Amino acid sequence: MTESFRRSGEYPQGDQHQSAYTQGDAQQSAYPQQPYASAHPASSSSDYSTPSASSVNPEWPPPPAYEPAQQGAAPTALLTEPVSPAPAAPRKRAKGPLALLAAVAIAAAAVGGGTAYAFQELTGNDTVASSSTSTSVVPTSEKGTVAGVAKAVSPSIVEISATSNAGQSTGSGVIITSGGEIITNNHVVSGASEIKVQLSNGKSYTAKVVGTDSKKDLALIKLENAPSGLTVATLGDSAGVKVGDQVVAIGSPEGLTGTVTSGIVSALNRDVTVSTDESQGQQQQQQGGGGSGQWPFEFGGQEFNGDTGSSTTTYKALQTDASLNPGNSGGALIDMNGNIIGINSAMYSAADATSSSAGSVGLGFAIPINTVKADLDTLRAGGSDS
Repeated sequence: MTESFRRSGEYPQGDQHQSAYTQGDAQQSAYPQQPYASAHPASSSSDYSTPSASSVNPEWPPPPAYEPAQQGAAPTALLTEPVSPAPAAPRKRAKGPLALLAAVAIAAAAVGGGTAYAFQELTGNDTVASSSTSTSVVPTSEKGTVAGVAKAVSPSIVEISATSNAGQSTGSGVIITSGGEIITNNHVVSGASEIKVQLSNGKSYTAKVVGTDSKKDLALIKLENAPSGLTVATLGDSAGVKVGDQVVAIGSPEGLTGTVTSGIVSALNRDVTVSTDESQGQQQQQQGGGGSGQWPFEFGGQEFNGDTGSSTTTYKALQTDASLNPGNSGGALIDMNGNIIGINSAMYSAADATSSSAGSVGLGFAIPINTVKADLDTLRAGGSDS
């Protein structure tokens, strides 16, 4: 029987041998092969040493020596040097139609501020359209013609019927806002208990007095339940009016709605004196009835169309030879661009003229529209007579 002998420690026992390989496998699984191993310098197997668990977290493998190039990728935190943001592209100046439109808008704003009164209020139904006399309301094809002015402005002129205990009188008015505000003479509505307004389309509405100013013979009334789509008159600039300028008058003389006459500006700054006594308005209604009454006024120290009474006021007026007749009071005096330059207020008639024979002799007077514009806030607040 042959026996073999081995020295102690010469060969590892079976269990020890197995555990050695097992330990090697465990170390290999704890440190997987790095994806960028080729980036490390080559070394022999004898130089390679396994990193210990204390120096490397097995869940976070060490980063590669460099980041692989990626198309379109943003810089990451792996780069060691900060990356400066790309400089913003310089803004290009607008060219072509956009720049042209911007330049035109700026120019229009600059010009508009110097030539137009624009709007008394920016929003709401109480916006008053107003401009200088250089702004044309009349279409270009009809500019400078009486027909063109009449067509453009007539829808803004109304007939006013005022009823009081003394009777009924007829006058005219001018629509100045889309909400139904109408400017007229104080003597047209003085003492009235009921006011009816007939538009150019024939429809009638009730109106109430907002404010009166007997010292300027002005009144502001407003339509109740005003319809939409009212045509608003454009208030001009009476400071630019010259003697000899052509004008058009529109009103309702003798109850003839929308009557158009024409003439010129005969004189400026005429001192016209009118009554501020409410009883004079009632007397006019009582005498004239049906709109034939003539408003008494003084000029050159003489009284016309009746007694003005003891309470009077004087204002500067535009004189015109455009035909004005009873019922034209409160209507519009218009330049050839279609802008309202005055509110017709007084006319001369022969002292012995009766209702049937009274008529225009070419001496009419209108309150300058700049006086009206300056008085609007007072009238809206109830007027100076409140």
